[in-house]
Amino acid sequence: MNAPLSPILFTPSWHAELELGYARSGEHTRPVMRRHQGPLRVQKHLYAEGPEVCQHIIVHPPAGIAGGDSLNINASVGAGAWAQLTSPGAAKWYRANSPAYQHVALQVAAGATLEWLPQETIVYASAQAELSTRIELERDARLFYWDIIALGRPAAGERFDAGHFQAHLDIRRDGQPLWHERQRIAGADGLLDSPIGLAGQPVFATLLVSGEIDAELLERCRAVASPVRGDLTQLPGLLVARCLAGEALQARAWLIELWRLLRPALLGREAVPPRIWST
Repeated sequence: MNAPLSPILFTPSWHAELELGYARSGEHTRPVMRRHQGPLRVQKHLYAEGPEVCQHIIVHPPAGIAGGDSLNINASVGAGAWAQLTSPGAAKWYRANSPAYQHVALQVAAGATLEWLPQETIVYASAQAELSTRIELERDARLFYWDIIALGRPAAGERFDAGHFQAHLDIRRDGQPLWHERQRIAGADGLLDSPIGLAGQPVFATLLVSGEIDAELLERCRAVASPVRGDLTQLPGLLVARCLAGEALQARAWLIELWRLLRPALLGREAVPPRIWST
C-alpha cells in the first residue's frame, strides 16, 4: 500500500506590475501611459506646483510585501517632462519563508526631470527582501532620488535578528555608470552594531541628486540641525547624502530639509512638499 502523499504547503503571493509614462505638451507634463497588472496602482495625477510638474502617488493596496511577492515598476519620463513620484506611507516587508522582490526601472530623457521620493521601507525581522533599481539618464536629464530603510521595528522591541535585506542600485548617464551599489544585510550580522557598519542604528537613508553645488550650499546642507548622523559628498555630476538614524521619521525629516535646500539650486524650483507626507 502506498504511503499517503505529504500535504503541499501553498503560500499565496502577489505578482504586480506598473508601467508609467510622461510627456511634455506645451507647458504641461501629462501622463501618457498608465498600465497595471495586479495590486499596484497610481492615484489621480496632481499638479500642486502648476502644470509643469506631474505628481503621482504609487499605491500598493495589500499594504505589505510577503514571501513570493514580486513588484515591478517601470516609469519613463519623456523629453522636457517633469514627474514626481512618491508613496502614501511606509512600504512593509513581512517575515517570510521565501524571498520577495521589487524591481524598479526608471528612464529619464534629455531635458526631463524625475523626482523619486518614496516614504520609508520597513523590513521586518525574518523578512527576505530583495530590491533592484536601474535608472537610465539621457544627456542632461535630472534626477532627485532617495530611499529610507528601517530594519526591524524597535518601537515594538523587534531587532533585525533574522532574514536579509538586499538592494542593487545602478544609475547610468548615456550608458556610462554614474552610481553602482550593492547592499546585503543579514539578520544578526555583526555589522548591524559595528562602528564601521550601522553602529546600532536601525535606519539608514541615501539621497542621490544629479548636478553639482558650490561649497557654501554644501556647508549649509551639512549644518542642517538633526538628530541623525549624516553627511554629504560632492562627486563629479552627482551629490550623495547618507545618514544613520534611530527612527525613520528622523531620517525622512533630514532628507526633506536637504530637498528644500537643494531643489531650488539644482532643479530651479522651490520645494513644495506633497500633501500626502502630512497625512
